Amino acid sequence: MKAILALIVILFFGVTAIAQNVKTDTKVATIEMSVVLSTEVKVEKKIETTIDNTVARVYKFKNTRVKKALVFETKTAAKIA
Repeated sequence: MKAILALIVILFFGVTAIAQNVKTDTKVATIEMSVVLSTEVKVEKKIETTIDNTVARVYKFKNTRVKKALVFETKTAAKIA
């Protein structure tokens, strides 16, 4: 009985959703723009050099600090008998 009632309710909501008049054909105003092709290429070679005297750490492998933090040992190791 529950299954039949649930089926009727689902069909009812489906039919009411389909039966609504929803206008989907909306016209959109289009704008036409022209395209200009240019073959000129400007190359500017300007290199700025700055002197920075800060020290940066360079690690041999990626995520060294993360791996070091994840692999830790407790001070008292539990012994299995």
